[in-house]
Amino acid sequence: MGNVIKLDGILGVGELKAATDAPPASGCTSSACGSSDGPADMAPEVWEKVKNHPCYSEEAHHYFARMHVAVAPACNIQCNYCNRKYDCSNESRPGVVSEKLTPEQAVKKVLAVAQEIPQLSVIGIAGPGDSLAAGGKNSFATFEMLSKLAPDLKLCISTNGLALPDHVERLKNYNVDHVTITINMVDPEVGERIYPWIFHNHKRWTGRDAAKILHERQMLGLEMLTSAGILAKINSVMIPGINDEHLMEVNAQVKKRGAFLHNIMPLISDPAHGTHFGLTGQRGPTAQELKVLQDKCEGGAKLMRHCRQCRADAVGLLGEDRGDEFTIDRIEAMEVSTDDAVRKTYREHVESERAKRAESKEAARAEVAETVSAEVKPILVAVATKGGERINEHFGHAREFQIYEVGHAGAKFVGHRRVEQYCEGGSGDDDALSTVLAAINDCAAVFVAKIGGCPKKTLEAAGIEPVDSYAFEYIEESALTYFKAYAERVSQGLAPNGVTRDAVIRPAEPAALRA
Repeated sequence: MGNVIKLDGILGVGELKAATDAPPASGCTSSACGSSDGPADMAPEVWEKVKNHPCYSEEAHHYFARMHVAVAPACNIQCNYCNRKYDCSNESRPGVVSEKLTPEQAVKKVLAVAQEIPQLSVIGIAGPGDSLAAGGKNSFATFEMLSKLAPDLKLCISTNGLALPDHVERLKNYNVDHVTITINMVDPEVGERIYPWIFHNHKRWTGRDAAKILHERQMLGLEMLTSAGILAKINSVMIPGINDEHLMEVNAQVKKRGAFLHNIMPLISDPAHGTHFGLTGQRGPTAQELKVLQDKCEGGAKLMRHCRQCRADAVGLLGEDRGDEFTIDRIEAMEVSTDDAVRKTYREHVESERAKRAESKEAARAEVAETVSAEVKPILVAVATKGGERINEHFGHAREFQIYEVGHAGAKFVGHRRVEQYCEGGSGDDDALSTVLAAINDCAAVFVAKIGGCPKKTLEAAGIEPVDSYAFEYIEESALTYFKAYAERVSQGLAPNGVTRDAVIRPAEPAALRA
Protein backbone atom coordinates (compact mmCIF):
# COMPACT_ATOMS: atom_id res chain seq x y z
CA MET A 1 0.00 0.00 0.00
CA GLY A 2 1.30 3.40 -0.90
CA ASN A 3 0.99 6.43 1.30
CA VAL A 4 -0.59 8.63 -1.35
CA ILE A 5 -3.33 7.98 -3.85
CA LYS A 6 -3.65 9.97 -7.05
CA LEU A 7 -5.66 13.08 -6.46
CA ASP A 8 -6.76 13.11 -10.08
CA GLY A 9 -8.37 9.75 -9.41
CA ILE A 10 -10.59 11.27 -6.76
CA LEU A 11 -11.39 14.15 -9.05
CA GLY A 12 -12.44 11.79 -11.78
CA VAL A 13 -9.58 11.24 -14.24
CA GLY A 14 -7.41 8.44 -12.92
CA GLU A 15 -7.91 5.39 -10.74
CA LEU A 16 -9.49 5.73 -7.32
CA LYS A 17 -8.28 3.49 -4.54
CA ALA A 18 -10.59 2.63 -3.42
CA ALA A 19 -38.67 19.81 22.51
CA THR A 20 -38.12 23.26 22.89
CA ASP A 21 -38.72 26.15 20.54
CA ALA A 22 -35.02 26.96 20.65
CA PRO A 23 -33.45 27.70 17.27
CA PRO A 24 -31.83 24.74 15.49
CA ALA A 25 -28.23 23.97 16.39
CA SER A 26 -27.44 24.11 12.70
CA GLY A 27 -27.66 27.89 12.50
CA CYS A 28 -29.16 27.48 9.04
CA THR A 29 -30.54 30.35 7.04
CA SER A 30 -33.20 27.89 5.89
CA SER A 31 -35.34 25.97 8.36
CA ALA A 32 -34.50 22.76 6.54
CA CYS A 33 -30.87 22.94 5.54
CA GLY A 34 -28.81 19.82 5.61
CA SER A 35 -26.93 17.20 3.63
CA SER A 36 -27.47 18.48 0.08
CA ASP A 37 -26.98 22.15 0.88
CA GLY A 38 -23.91 24.31 0.56
CA PRO A 39 -22.26 27.33 2.16
CA ALA A 40 -24.99 29.71 1.01
CA ASP A 41 -27.62 27.74 2.92
CA MET A 42 -26.19 27.86 6.43
CA ALA A 43 -24.09 29.89 8.82
CA PRO A 44 -20.34 29.86 8.04
CA GLU A 45 -19.46 28.11 11.30
CA VAL A 46 -21.92 25.32 10.50
CA TRP A 47 -20.56 24.91 6.97
CA GLU A 48 -17.08 24.51 8.45
CA LYS A 49 -18.39 21.66 10.59
CA VAL A 50 -20.12 19.75 7.80
CA LYS A 51 -18.27 20.51 4.57
CA ASN A 52 -15.82 17.60 4.95
CA HIS A 53 -18.12 15.22 6.82
CA PRO A 54 -19.35 12.52 4.41
CA CYS A 55 -22.44 11.72 6.51
CA TYR A 56 -23.56 15.31 7.11
CA SER A 57 -22.91 16.64 3.60
CA GLU A 58 -24.09 14.84 0.47
CA GLU A 59 -21.46 16.67 -1.55
CA ALA A 60 -18.70 15.70 0.89
CA HIS A 61 -19.50 12.00 0.60
CA HIS A 62 -18.18 12.06 -2.95
CA TYR A 63 -14.76 13.20 -1.70
CA PHE A 64 -14.21 12.26 1.94
CA ALA A 65 -13.87 9.02 3.90
CA ARG A 66 -15.00 7.99 7.35
CA MET A 67 -13.73 5.41 9.80
CA HIS A 68 -15.60 3.65 12.60
CA VAL A 69 -13.61 2.25 15.52
CA ALA A 70 -15.19 -0.66 17.38
CA VAL A 71 -14.42 0.23 20.98
CA ALA A 72 -17.97 0.09 22.42
CA PRO A 73 -19.15 -3.54 22.73
CA ALA A 74 -21.81 -3.06 25.43
CA CYS A 75 -25.39 -1.99 24.78
CA ASN A 76 -28.14 -0.78 27.08
CA ILE A 77 -31.16 -1.61 24.91
CA GLN A 78 -32.33 -4.42 22.64
CA CYS A 79 -33.76 -3.64 19.21
CA ASN A 80 -35.78 -6.19 17.28
CA TYR A 81 -33.73 -5.46 14.14
CA CYS A 82 -30.30 -5.83 15.79
CA ASN A 83 -28.04 -8.76 16.58
CA ARG A 84 -24.57 -7.60 17.53
CA LYS A 85 -21.67 -9.73 16.26
CA TYR A 86 -18.08 -9.13 17.34
CA ASP A 87 -16.05 -11.41 15.05
CA CYS A 88 -18.05 -11.38 11.84
CA SER A 89 -16.56 -10.63 8.41
CA ASN A 90 -19.45 -11.87 6.26
CA GLU A 91 -22.24 -9.42 7.05
CA SER A 92 -22.44 -5.73 6.23
CA ARG A 93 -24.83 -3.91 8.56
CA PRO A 94 -24.73 -1.80 11.71
CA GLY A 95 -23.73 -3.64 14.89
CA VAL A 96 -21.30 -5.99 13.15
CA VAL A 97 -17.50 -5.96 13.45
CA SER A 98 -14.60 -8.29 12.70
CA GLU A 99 -12.54 -7.24 15.73
CA LYS A 100 -13.24 -5.38 18.94
CA LEU A 101 -10.57 -2.80 19.78
CA THR A 102 -9.14 -1.30 22.92
CA PRO A 103 -8.84 2.50 22.85
CA GLU A 104 -5.08 2.16 22.31
CA GLN A 105 -5.56 -0.21 19.37
CA ALA A 106 -8.20 2.08 17.93
CA VAL A 107 -5.90 5.10 18.01
CA LYS A 108 -3.07 3.23 16.29
CA LYS A 109 -5.52 1.97 13.67
CA VAL A 110 -6.75 5.52 13.05
CA LEU A 111 -3.21 6.78 12.53
CA ALA A 112 -2.45 3.87 10.20
CA VAL A 113 -5.55 4.48 8.10
CA ALA A 114 -4.99 8.25 8.06
CA GLN A 115 -1.55 7.88 6.50
CA GLU A 116 -2.87 5.49 3.83
CA ILE A 117 -6.20 7.18 3.00
CA PRO A 118 -5.78 10.96 2.67
CA GLN A 119 -9.53 11.36 2.14
CA LEU A 120 -10.09 10.43 5.79
CA SER A 121 -11.82 13.26 7.62
CA VAL A 122 -14.04 11.70 10.30
CA ILE A 123 -13.58 9.20 13.11
CA GLY A 124 -16.80 7.80 14.52
CA ILE A 125 -17.75 5.39 17.28
CA ALA A 126 -20.87 3.50 16.30
CA GLY A 127 -20.65 0.24 18.18
CA PRO A 128 -20.87 -2.63 17.95
CA GLY A 129 -22.91 -1.72 21.04
CA ASP A 130 -23.79 1.80 22.14
CA SER A 131 -21.02 4.38 22.30
CA LEU A 132 -22.28 5.81 25.60
CA ALA A 133 -23.27 2.60 27.38
CA ALA A 134 -21.17 1.68 30.42
CA GLY A 135 -20.45 5.35 30.93
CA GLY A 136 -18.84 5.69 27.50
CA LYS A 137 -15.49 4.82 29.09
CA ASN A 138 -13.80 3.45 25.96
CA SER A 139 -15.29 6.09 23.70
CA PHE A 140 -14.00 9.00 25.75
CA ALA A 141 -10.58 7.39 26.25
CA THR A 142 -10.31 7.07 22.46
CA PHE A 143 -11.40 10.66 21.89
CA GLU A 144 -8.91 11.96 24.44
CA MET A 145 -5.96 10.38 22.65
CA LEU A 146 -7.15 11.26 19.14
CA SER A 147 -7.76 14.89 20.02
CA LYS A 148 -4.05 15.16 20.79
CA LEU A 149 -2.55 12.96 18.06
CA ALA A 150 -4.86 13.75 15.11
CA PRO A 151 -6.60 17.06 15.86
CA ASP A 152 -7.51 17.63 12.19
CA LEU A 153 -9.90 14.65 12.20
CA LYS A 154 -13.50 15.27 13.21
CA LEU A 155 -14.87 13.17 16.07
CA CYS A 156 -18.42 11.89 16.16
CA ILE A 157 -20.53 9.23 17.83
CA SER A 158 -23.70 7.28 17.20
CA THR A 159 -26.00 6.40 20.09
CA ASN A 160 -29.48 5.13 20.86
CA GLY A 161 -29.83 8.18 23.11
CA LEU A 162 -30.69 6.44 26.38
CA ALA A 163 -27.51 7.62 28.12
CA LEU A 164 -27.02 10.74 26.01
CA PRO A 165 -28.32 13.36 28.50
CA ASP A 166 -25.63 12.30 30.96
CA HIS A 167 -22.77 13.00 28.55
CA VAL A 168 -23.59 16.05 26.40
CA GLU A 169 -21.30 18.38 28.33
CA ARG A 170 -18.42 15.93 28.12
CA LEU A 171 -18.92 15.49 24.39
CA LYS A 172 -18.75 19.25 23.97
CA ASN A 173 -15.52 19.38 26.01
CA TYR A 174 -13.93 16.93 23.54
CA ASN A 175 -15.03 19.10 20.59
CA VAL A 176 -17.42 16.46 19.30
CA ASP A 177 -19.48 18.45 16.80
CA HIS A 178 -21.61 15.62 15.40
CA VAL A 179 -23.85 13.15 17.23
CA THR A 180 -26.20 10.66 15.60
CA ILE A 181 -29.22 9.40 17.57
CA THR A 182 -31.29 6.45 16.39
CA ILE A 183 -34.93 7.48 16.97
CA ASN A 184 -37.53 5.10 15.56
CA MET A 185 -40.60 6.44 17.35
CA VAL A 186 -42.05 9.27 19.39
CA ASP A 187 -44.98 7.16 20.60
CA PRO A 188 -44.27 4.43 23.19
CA GLU A 189 -47.11 2.36 21.72
CA VAL A 190 -45.09 2.12 18.53
CA GLY A 191 -41.84 1.77 20.44
CA GLU A 192 -42.84 -1.34 22.38
CA ARG A 193 -43.05 -3.20 19.05
CA ILE A 194 -39.42 -2.28 18.28
CA TYR A 195 -37.66 -2.45 21.67
CA PRO A 196 -38.26 -5.50 23.92
CA TRP A 197 -36.18 -4.05 26.78
CA ILE A 198 -33.83 -1.32 27.97
CA PHE A 199 -31.43 -1.15 30.91
CA HIS A 200 -31.64 2.15 32.76
CA ASN A 201 -30.79 3.22 36.32
CA HIS A 202 -29.56 -0.28 37.21
CA LYS A 203 -32.86 -1.86 36.19
CA ARG A 204 -34.21 -3.71 33.16
CA TRP A 205 -37.43 -2.20 31.81
CA THR A 206 -39.73 -3.90 29.31
CA GLY A 207 -42.76 -3.16 27.16
CA ARG A 208 -44.33 0.27 26.97
CA ASP A 209 -42.52 1.47 30.10
CA ALA A 210 -39.18 0.81 28.39
CA ALA A 211 -40.27 2.63 25.24
CA LYS A 212 -41.55 5.62 27.24
CA ILE A 213 -38.27 6.03 29.13
CA LEU A 214 -36.24 5.68 25.94
CA HIS A 215 -38.40 8.24 24.13
CA GLU A 216 -38.13 10.79 26.95
CA ARG A 217 -34.35 10.37 27.18
CA GLN A 218 -33.93 10.70 23.41
CA MET A 219 -35.93 13.92 23.26
CA LEU A 220 -34.05 15.37 26.23
CA GLY A 221 -30.70 14.44 24.73
CA LEU A 222 -31.58 16.01 21.38
CA GLU A 223 -32.67 19.24 23.07
CA MET A 224 -29.42 19.32 25.07
CA LEU A 225 -27.33 18.83 21.91
CA THR A 226 -29.17 21.72 20.26
CA SER A 227 -28.51 23.97 23.25
CA ALA A 228 -24.83 22.95 23.24
CA GLY A 229 -24.41 23.79 19.52
CA ILE A 230 -23.69 20.17 18.57
CA LEU A 231 -25.14 19.04 15.24
CA ALA A 232 -27.52 16.11 15.58
CA LYS A 233 -28.39 13.62 12.87
CA ILE A 234 -31.37 11.38 13.52
CA ASN A 235 -31.35 7.84 12.14
CA SER A 236 -34.71 6.08 11.78
CA VAL A 237 -35.26 2.53 10.54
CA MET A 238 -38.31 2.23 8.29
CA ILE A 239 -40.23 -0.89 9.36
CA PRO A 240 -43.26 -1.48 7.12
CA GLY A 241 -46.46 -1.95 9.09
CA ILE A 242 -44.89 -0.79 12.36
CA ASN A 243 -43.47 2.72 12.08
CA ASP A 244 -43.50 3.62 8.38
CA GLU A 245 -46.32 6.17 8.53
CA HIS A 246 -45.31 7.18 12.07
CA LEU A 247 -41.89 8.36 10.85
CA MET A 248 -43.49 11.51 9.45
CA GLU A 249 -44.34 12.48 13.03
CA VAL A 250 -40.80 11.56 14.10
CA ASN A 251 -39.51 13.91 11.41
CA ALA A 252 -41.69 16.75 12.67
CA GLN A 253 -40.73 16.25 16.30
CA VAL A 254 -36.96 16.07 15.73
CA LYS A 255 -37.12 19.17 13.53
CA LYS A 256 -38.92 20.99 16.34
CA ARG A 257 -36.04 20.09 18.67
CA GLY A 258 -33.30 21.29 16.33
CA ALA A 259 -32.11 18.17 14.48
CA PHE A 260 -29.75 19.01 11.62
CA LEU A 261 -30.56 15.93 9.51
CA HIS A 262 -33.03 13.05 9.44
CA ASN A 263 -31.84 9.79 7.87
CA ILE A 264 -34.68 7.36 7.12
CA MET A 265 -33.14 3.96 6.40
CA PRO A 266 -34.67 0.70 5.17
CA LEU A 267 -34.96 -2.20 7.60
CA ILE A 268 -32.32 -4.87 6.92
CA SER A 269 -34.18 -8.10 7.62
CA ASP A 270 -32.72 -11.52 6.94
CA PRO A 271 -33.17 -14.74 8.95
CA ALA A 272 -29.43 -15.38 8.59
CA HIS A 273 -28.70 -12.33 10.73
CA GLY A 274 -30.47 -13.86 13.71
CA THR A 275 -32.55 -10.77 14.53
CA HIS A 276 -36.11 -10.98 15.87
CA PHE A 277 -37.51 -9.25 12.80
CA GLY A 278 -35.44 -11.44 10.48
CA LEU A 279 -36.54 -14.66 12.15
CA THR A 280 -40.22 -13.64 12.25
CA GLY A 281 -40.43 -12.60 8.60
CA GLN A 282 -40.76 -8.83 9.02
CA ARG A 283 -39.96 -7.42 5.59
CA GLY A 284 -38.06 -4.30 4.71
CA PRO A 285 -39.42 -1.63 2.33
CA THR A 286 -39.05 -1.57 -1.43
CA ALA A 287 -37.06 1.21 -3.06
CA GLN A 288 -40.17 3.15 -4.03
CA GLU A 289 -41.80 2.70 -0.59
CA LEU A 290 -38.69 4.22 0.99
CA LYS A 291 -38.56 7.08 -1.52
CA VAL A 292 -42.27 7.87 -1.13
CA LEU A 293 -41.88 8.16 2.64
CA GLN A 294 -38.77 10.32 2.29
CA ASP A 295 -40.57 12.56 -0.18
CA LYS A 296 -43.51 12.94 2.23
CA CYS A 297 -41.07 14.20 4.86
CA GLU A 298 -39.66 16.91 2.58
CA GLY A 299 -40.25 20.30 4.17
CA GLY A 300 -39.64 18.94 7.64
CA ALA A 301 -36.23 18.09 9.03
CA LYS A 302 -33.78 17.98 6.14
CA LEU A 303 -33.24 14.45 4.86
CA MET A 304 -30.04 12.50 4.42
CA ARG A 305 -30.39 10.09 1.51
CA HIS A 306 -26.83 8.86 1.03
CA CYS A 307 -26.47 6.60 4.09
CA ARG A 308 -24.84 3.20 3.50
CA GLN A 309 -25.87 1.61 6.85
CA CYS A 310 -22.22 0.90 7.56
CA ARG A 311 -20.67 -1.76 9.72
CA ALA A 312 -19.41 -0.59 13.10
CA ASP A 313 -15.82 -1.01 11.82
CA ALA A 314 -16.23 0.50 8.34
CA VAL A 315 -13.22 2.20 6.71
CA GLY A 316 -13.13 4.28 3.53
CA LEU A 317 -15.43 6.28 1.31
CA LEU A 318 -19.15 5.65 1.74
CA GLY A 319 -19.97 2.70 -0.45
CA GLU A 320 -16.61 1.00 0.00
CA ASP A 321 -15.09 -0.84 2.94
CA ARG A 322 -11.34 -1.23 3.20
CA GLY A 323 -11.41 -2.53 6.75
CA ASP A 324 -9.83 -5.84 5.80
CA GLU A 325 -6.63 -3.94 4.90
CA PHE A 326 -6.27 -2.75 8.50
CA THR A 327 -6.60 -5.75 10.81
CA ILE A 328 -5.01 -5.64 14.26
CA ASP A 329 -2.20 -7.96 13.17
CA ARG A 330 -1.30 -5.74 10.21
CA ILE A 331 -1.52 -2.55 12.22
CA GLU A 332 0.73 -3.87 14.98
CA ALA A 333 3.46 -4.40 12.38
CA MET A 334 3.11 -0.91 10.89
CA GLU A 335 4.98 2.25 11.75
CA VAL A 336 2.49 5.07 12.05
CA SER A 337 2.89 8.82 11.86
CA THR A 338 0.93 11.83 13.08
CA ASP A 339 1.90 13.87 10.00
CA ASP A 340 -1.24 15.34 8.41
CA ALA A 341 0.42 17.11 5.44
CA VAL A 342 -1.02 14.82 2.76
CA ARG A 343 -4.55 15.14 4.17
CA LYS A 344 -4.22 18.93 4.17
CA THR A 345 -3.06 18.90 0.54
CA TYR A 346 -5.96 16.73 -0.49
CA ARG A 347 -8.47 19.02 1.25
CA GLU A 348 -7.02 22.03 -0.55
CA HIS A 349 -7.56 20.27 -3.90
CA VAL A 350 -11.16 19.49 -2.99
CA GLU A 351 -11.82 23.10 -1.98
CA SER A 352 -10.51 24.28 -5.34
CA GLU A 353 -12.62 21.72 -7.17
CA ARG A 354 -15.76 22.71 -5.29
CA ALA A 355 -15.29 26.38 -6.11
CA LYS A 356 -15.09 25.59 -9.81
CA ARG A 357 -18.13 23.33 -9.68
CA ALA A 358 -20.61 25.73 -8.10
CA GLU A 359 -20.93 27.94 -11.18
CA SER A 360 -21.28 25.11 -13.70
CA LYS A 361 -23.95 23.38 -11.59
CA GLU A 362 -26.03 26.52 -11.38
CA ALA A 363 -25.73 27.17 -15.13
CA ALA A 364 -26.95 23.65 -15.93
CA ARG A 365 -29.91 23.96 -13.54
CA ALA A 366 -30.90 27.33 -14.98
CA GLU A 367 -30.81 26.05 -18.55
CA VAL A 368 -33.15 23.13 -17.78
CA ALA A 369 -35.53 25.36 -15.82
CA GLU A 370 -35.71 27.75 -18.77
CA THR A 371 -36.01 25.24 -21.62
CA VAL A 372 -37.85 22.20 -20.23
CA SER A 373 -41.58 22.18 -19.53
CA ALA A 374 -42.61 21.49 -15.94
CA GLU A 375 -45.11 19.00 -17.38
CA VAL A 376 -42.26 16.58 -18.09
CA LYS A 377 -42.17 14.29 -15.06
CA PRO A 378 -38.91 13.82 -13.14
CA ILE A 379 -37.02 10.59 -13.74
CA LEU A 380 -34.47 8.57 -11.81
CA VAL A 381 -31.07 7.80 -13.29
CA ALA A 382 -28.49 5.38 -11.91
CA VAL A 383 -24.81 6.37 -11.93
CA ALA A 384 -21.70 4.19 -11.78
CA THR A 385 -19.08 6.22 -9.94
CA LYS A 386 -15.90 5.81 -7.90
CA GLY A 387 -16.28 9.27 -6.36
CA GLY A 388 -15.40 12.85 -7.14
CA GLU A 389 -18.95 13.51 -8.43
CA ARG A 390 -17.98 12.00 -11.78
CA ILE A 391 -19.25 9.17 -13.98
CA ASN A 392 -16.04 7.19 -13.73
CA GLU A 393 -16.88 3.51 -13.18
CA HIS A 394 -17.32 0.66 -15.67
CA PHE A 395 -20.80 -0.91 -15.57
CA GLY A 396 -19.37 -4.35 -14.93
CA HIS A 397 -17.20 -3.19 -12.03
CA ALA A 398 -19.88 -1.33 -10.09
CA ARG A 399 -20.89 -2.67 -6.67
CA GLU A 400 -23.41 0.10 -6.17
CA PHE A 401 -25.17 2.73 -8.25
CA GLN A 402 -25.93 6.22 -7.03
CA ILE A 403 -29.48 7.34 -7.82
CA TYR A 404 -30.34 10.87 -8.92
CA GLU A 405 -33.76 12.37 -9.47
CA VAL A 406 -33.64 14.68 -12.48
CA GLY A 407 -36.38 17.05 -13.54
CA HIS A 408 -37.45 20.60 -14.27
CA ALA A 409 -36.28 21.68 -10.79
CA GLY A 410 -32.78 20.25 -11.22
CA ALA A 411 -30.87 17.10 -10.29
CA LYS A 412 -30.55 15.78 -6.76
CA PHE A 413 -29.05 12.71 -5.14
CA VAL A 414 -31.82 10.55 -3.66
CA GLY A 415 -30.13 7.28 -2.74
CA HIS A 416 -27.96 4.38 -3.74
CA ARG A 417 -28.51 0.76 -4.76
CA ARG A 418 -26.14 -2.05 -3.92
CA VAL A 419 -25.59 -4.77 -6.50
CA GLU A 420 -23.47 -7.81 -7.19
CA GLN A 421 -20.49 -7.01 -9.39
CA TYR A 422 -21.43 -8.12 -12.90
CA CYS A 423 -17.96 -8.59 -14.35
CA GLU A 424 -15.48 -10.83 -12.51
CA GLY A 425 -12.27 -12.01 -14.14
CA GLY A 426 -13.18 -10.59 -17.52
CA SER A 427 -16.51 -12.36 -17.95
CA GLY A 428 -20.08 -11.37 -17.11
CA ASP A 429 -22.31 -13.12 -14.58
CA ASP A 430 -25.93 -13.42 -15.70
CA ASP A 431 -27.17 -13.92 -12.12
CA ALA A 432 -25.37 -10.75 -11.04
CA LEU A 433 -26.87 -8.87 -13.98
CA SER A 434 -30.35 -9.83 -12.78
CA THR A 435 -29.62 -8.23 -9.39
CA VAL A 436 -28.50 -5.05 -11.15
CA LEU A 437 -31.71 -4.93 -13.18
CA ALA A 438 -33.80 -5.44 -10.03
CA ALA A 439 -31.90 -2.72 -8.16
CA ILE A 440 -32.25 0.00 -10.82
CA ASN A 441 -35.56 -1.11 -12.32
CA ASP A 442 -37.21 2.23 -11.48
CA CYS A 443 -34.58 4.20 -13.42
CA ALA A 444 -34.93 5.56 -16.94
CA ALA A 445 -31.19 5.38 -17.63
CA VAL A 446 -27.87 4.23 -16.20
CA PHE A 447 -24.77 6.40 -16.66
CA VAL A 448 -21.47 4.53 -16.95
CA ALA A 449 -17.89 5.15 -18.05
CA LYS A 450 -18.05 2.05 -20.23
CA ILE A 451 -20.37 -0.90 -20.86
CA GLY A 452 -20.20 -4.11 -22.88
CA GLY A 453 -22.59 -5.10 -25.64
CA CYS A 454 -24.37 -7.92 -23.80
CA PRO A 455 -25.47 -6.00 -20.68
CA LYS A 456 -26.27 -3.02 -22.88
CA LYS A 457 -28.84 -5.06 -24.84
CA THR A 458 -30.30 -6.53 -21.65
CA LEU A 459 -30.74 -3.08 -20.11
CA GLU A 460 -32.39 -1.71 -23.25
CA ALA A 461 -34.81 -4.65 -23.29
CA ALA A 462 -35.74 -3.82 -19.69
CA GLY A 463 -36.49 -0.20 -20.60
CA ILE A 464 -33.32 1.22 -19.00
CA GLU A 465 -31.16 3.28 -21.35
CA PRO A 466 -27.41 2.66 -20.95
CA VAL A 467 -25.53 5.95 -21.38
CA ASP A 468 -21.74 6.08 -21.79
CA SER A 469 -21.52 9.36 -23.70
CA TYR A 470 -20.78 11.31 -20.50
CA ALA A 471 -17.86 9.14 -19.36
CA PHE A 472 -15.68 10.91 -16.75
CA GLU A 473 -17.90 14.00 -16.83
CA TYR A 474 -19.61 15.48 -13.76
CA ILE A 475 -22.78 13.71 -12.69
CA GLU A 476 -25.18 16.57 -12.09
CA GLU A 477 -24.40 18.55 -15.24
CA SER A 478 -24.50 15.35 -17.34
CA ALA A 479 -27.82 14.28 -15.85
CA LEU A 480 -29.37 17.66 -16.63
CA THR A 481 -28.03 17.62 -20.19
CA TYR A 482 -29.50 14.14 -20.62
CA PHE A 483 -32.85 15.27 -19.21
CA LYS A 484 -33.09 18.06 -21.77
CA ALA A 485 -32.76 15.51 -24.57
CA TYR A 486 -35.13 13.14 -22.79
CA ALA A 487 -37.75 15.87 -22.46
CA GLU A 488 -37.48 16.55 -26.19
CA ARG A 489 -38.12 12.87 -26.91
CA VAL A 490 -41.12 12.94 -24.56
CA SER A 491 -42.57 15.89 -26.48
CA GLN A 492 -42.14 13.93 -29.72
CA GLY A 493 -43.78 10.81 -28.28
CA LEU A 494 -40.52 8.87 -28.49
CA ALA A 495 -40.10 8.33 -24.74
CA PRO A 496 -42.55 7.76 -21.87
CA ASN A 497 -43.29 10.69 -19.60
CA GLY A 498 -41.87 9.19 -16.39
CA VAL A 499 -41.17 5.68 -15.09
CA THR A 500 -43.56 3.79 -12.81
CA ARG A 501 -41.56 0.62 -12.08
CA ASP A 502 -40.31 -0.30 -8.57
CA ALA A 503 -36.90 -1.61 -7.50
CA VAL A 504 -35.37 -3.87 -4.87
CA ILE A 505 -33.23 -2.67 -1.95
CA ARG A 506 -30.40 -5.12 -1.37
CA PRO A 507 -28.05 -5.16 1.66
CA ALA A 508 -24.34 -5.00 0.92
CA GLU A 509 -21.88 -7.85 1.05
CA PRO A 510 -18.58 -7.09 2.79
CA ALA A 511 -15.28 -7.18 0.98
CA ALA A 512 -14.45 -10.61 2.44
CA LEU A 513 -17.29 -12.23 0.48
CA ARG A 514 -16.49 -10.38 -2.73
CA ALA A 515 -12.82 -11.33 -2.78
